[in-house]
Amino acid sequence: MAREPLVAETSSIRSVCFVGLGQMGIPMAGHLSHAGLAVTGYDLSPAAREGAAGTGLSVAEDAATAATGTDAVITMLPTGAIVREALLGAGGILSAPDGPGLVIDMSSSAPGDTVSLGEDLAARGVALVDAPVSGGRKKAVEGTLTIMVGGDAAAADRARPLFEAMGGRIFACGPLGAGHAMKALNNYVSGAGAVAAMEAVLIGRDFGLDPGTMVDILNVSTGRNNTTEAKMKQFVLSRSWGSGFGLGLMAKDIGIAAELAEERGVPARLLPRTAELWARAAEALEDGADHTEIFRYLEARDGA
Repeated sequence: MAREPLVAETSSIRSVCFVGLGQMGIPMAGHLSHAGLAVTGYDLSPAAREGAAGTGLSVAEDAATAATGTDAVITMLPTGAIVREALLGAGGILSAPDGPGLVIDMSSSAPGDTVSLGEDLAARGVALVDAPVSGGRKKAVEGTLTIMVGGDAAAADRARPLFEAMGGRIFACGPLGAGHAMKALNNYVSGAGAVAAMEAVLIGRDFGLDPGTMVDILNVSTGRNNTTEAKMKQFVLSRSWGSGFGLGLMAKDIGIAAELAEERGVPARLLPRTAELWARAAEALEDGADHTEIFRYLEARDGA
């Protein structure tokens, strides 16, 4: 049987600079490398660079070196502000003498900031595509992430073979910033569902219901959601808190969704309260807490 063509054989993009070598970035960069692309990784953290080098990825010690001679840059960073600094700051990615003409921001950034960044990059002759992901570390490792794409159609089409190497489902969401808007709104729905599931378990537990049985019933009933199916038993009831997605990042994304609603003048009743709850949990718990640990905050808040 003939093998599937490698990305490097079917795409105009042959080399990639991947910026952000965390829990998501390392497996995503690995899939690009396995697809035949020349991938150079970079991270602001020396520890992250060292860890990534241990996986077999080629890792540069500075941003400009990482980007020199590459066709595209992919950023997978905590915030849009960090993305801007990594690209345009002193000694940043776009200071490379022979830098890329395409930037793909797969971080969770604010859509308005993405539009502004796109304008600044366009002035330099660089196209920007926003392509945030959903699915967490598990799907990043599997190469089955959901990817939400915003930006110029021609630039997005050029990037599509890279998305196919990292993801299972790819959605064209609209103009620049649309992918980031969709990601924030998705995480709002996810975060609201997580709180609903956890509060239900806390109430039921206080009544005398078994939490594991509750989750089993929810999962074969209309109350099931991603948290009941993939997180409650695995990370919450086990108290292992190991989903791989930070509480601070979830709070940030839901905050972006709340800001988007306010900017657009769309009335939202539940969204501001959900954003406030997650923000308070992020402040109350330690830095680096997993997002499933909001259950701990709900327990303490409710006196459980």
